[in-house]
Amino acid sequence: MRRAAVAVALGGLALAGPAQAQPDWDANVARAEAYAQTRAGVESFVVRDENGRGHGRGVRRVVHSASVLKAMLMVAYLKQPSVRHRDLTDDDRALLRPMIRWSDNATASRLVSLLGAAPLDDLALRAGMDHFRLRSPWGHSEITARGQSRFFRRIERLMPRRHREYGLRLLNRIVPSQRWGIPPVKPAGWTIHFKGGWGDGSGVVTHQVALLKRGDRRVSLAILTTDNPSHPYGTETIRGIAKRLLRGLA
Repeated sequence: MRRAAVAVALGGLALAGPAQAQPDWDANVARAEAYAQTRAGVESFVVRDENGRGHGRGVRRVVHSASVLKAMLMVAYLKQPSVRHRDLTDDDRALLRPMIRWSDNATASRLVSLLGAAPLDDLALRAGMDHFRLRSPWGHSEITARGQSRFFRRIERLMPRRHREYGLRLLNRIVPSQRWGIPPVKPAGWTIHFKGGWGDGSGVVTHQVALLKRGDRRVSLAILTTDNPSHPYGTETIRGIAKRLLRGLA
């Protein structure tokens, strides 16, 4: 049987600014946990609040990344010494745009070959990930909800200032067919930057990770699911968990 509802507080960096009314994160996690218990498959999730604290379940469960890795590949590429201090070329955009906006696998494979493990390991360390391993094939790379929530919470600062706007724009302009899960339940007034990951439609892996922004306010979440009956079933699970995690965020 699954565990009873639990809220896990994970330390993070507080943002300066005026106090805002906060959702009841513990209650939201309990609602998400209760909903998850009604679903087939296995879920782990973290919502990281405006003070940088994480709340969730199964936060350190290690799963295959699938295409969630592509957001890390983009940031690691933009941070390369040969890229970070110059304007992006048409060739750069031809690698990054299809990989992020419509989740092209060929460009991701080219970037894995180009970068290797070291830049991704360095990025994981700087993001404060609790676990990351680049594997072959790259879709089997190892991530956790805790690590991905930290990465997306800090993704702006992790990108070079010169390329930050471009990277965030790509993560905001994912093609409509892949805007399932978190985007449909995004609170009004918030901007979303996100990336999904899934298998071949079988539902074995269906993930989504996101940064929500409203002015100076930031909330991130990572919802990772495995062993779903199908991919559409997994996207419905992610949507239901996200709706409950974000309750009261305005």
